[in-house]
Parts: sequence; structure tokens; C-alpha cells
Amino acid sequence: MSAKPVDRLTPQGKQFERMLKELTSKEVHVGFQRGDATDENGVDMCDIAMWNELGTVRSPARPFMRQSVDNHIDEINRKFQSLQAAILTGKSADLILKELGIFQKDLMQNEIITGDFVPNAPSTIRRKGSSKPLIDTGRMRQAVNYVIKPKGEREG
Repeated sequence: MSAKPVDRLTPQGKQFERMLKELTSKEVHVGFQRGDATDENGVDMCDIAMWNELGTVRSPARPFMRQSVDNHIDEINRKFQSLQAAILTGKSADLILKELGIFQKDLMQNEIITGDFVPNAPSTIRRKGSSKPLIDTGRMRQAVNYVIKPKGEREG
């Protein structure tokens, strides 16, 4: 009887396998992390972002988070393709996840600045001096960030 062949990975194959396992065990959260930033009145930026994204009874929705994905799907697909290539060249899981986090953070911050949203109300324009929504002090835009967490870990 002959022995069954055994697949043996090269050192590079083992490294690649470890990196893939690490990649699949983590996820990138882009947006606002509760408790990381507040406005000048102490209101959590996470709440302010939610009110702007979804709207309130007094303010229309200005979905900058959703639009940072919806308006840039081709760029996102190109980025994923380049990250897939980076995986094959041996780039570390942490670097790939950081690159993805920075990329989406930039898209979201740019959408806050350039997004096409319902203009501010006349009362807000008088107070702020601008019809451009989402831009006042710049704190919300600056508070956009990313964190890398173990897959499935939630706040709270």
C-alpha cells in the first residue's frame, strides 16, 4: 500500500495562510466611536452624526455616511481589487485593514464637504452664516475615524 500524499505548505504559504486567518478574524469600523469626540456643548459626535445621517423631526436627513459608499462604489471596487493584489504580495493583514480604514474615512470626510444635501434652514444660515450643511466648526468631519476590532465585537 502506498501512503496518501500530504500537502505541505512552503514557509510563504504558511505565512499567507496565517495572514488570511488574521484578516478573516478582524473587521474595520469606520465612522464615529461613541465617547471619542464631542461638540462644544459636550454632545457626543456619534449622536450628532446619527441625527445628520438619519434626520430628525426638525432637520432633514443628510446621509453623508451612506453616500460615502453609494456615490463612490467604483472607487471602492478598485480599492478592493488593489487590496486583493496586496494580499497576494504578502502585505500584512494589519496594513491592509489600516489602508481600508483610512480609505473609507477619507471618502466619508470628503462626502461631508462635497455632498449634495438639503441646504440649511434660513434660521441656521443666519446663525452659522452659511447654507452649507454639515460644516460649521469642522468637529464632526474631524471626528470621523476607524478602528480595527475582532470580528463580531460590538460596543456596549
